[in-house]
Amino acid sequence: MNAWRDRLNRMTGRTRFVVCRIFVHLAGSDVAPLLGILNRTAREAIDAEGDLEVLGEGLVEVCQSLLQYDEYWLSAANEGDVFWDEGEAGDYFNELFTDSAQRYLSEVDLDDADRNEPLSLPVTRNVVVMLTAAFEGEVPELETNLADISALKAGLKALINLHYQDRLRGIQVHFSPAQFGDELTNDQLLQYFPELVPL
Repeated sequence: MNAWRDRLNRMTGRTRFVVCRIFVHLAGSDVAPLLGILNRTAREAIDAEGDLEVLGEGLVEVCQSLLQYDEYWLSAANEGDVFWDEGEAGDYFNELFTDSAQRYLSEVDLDDADRNEPLSLPVTRNVVVMLTAAFEGEVPELETNLADISALKAGLKALINLHYQDRLRGIQVHFSPAQFGDELTNDQLLQYFPELVPL
């Protein structure tokens, strides 16, 4: 039924919107520097007040960093849907945004971001990055199961390409823990990110 509706919508020239969210869980004592990159891009995104070009550049930097840290990938998950109505796509995007923001310690505390931290902070061994994107058209690399290392690499590269093709309509990056000194334990991982599948 969906395939038939897809064909009909294409024939009538309607715009196809995809909204997807990717979870990447990295583990190891060397993943903490990634939090620095994530916090910096988060601050730049907030300063840009929703400028899609700046958000896209931040997404590219985050995706490239994740690809460089691929040896630390432990688990992943993704979800999404196809819409032929921009309003419905926007509603789903907002729903995923709200859900990501409510995950454990995924809110960036900008008030604390610049204070001088003591050097003896506990270093988290777990980081979960949540990427939510809305785009126009079809991208098979993002419309498949990404709980596989090669599929996840292809999906992250596809997100980068969407920015350069000017096809992104919405971008959100959340991560847990949101700042240095916070820790995401294995028990919290299971509790707050039950959809993660080992890679």
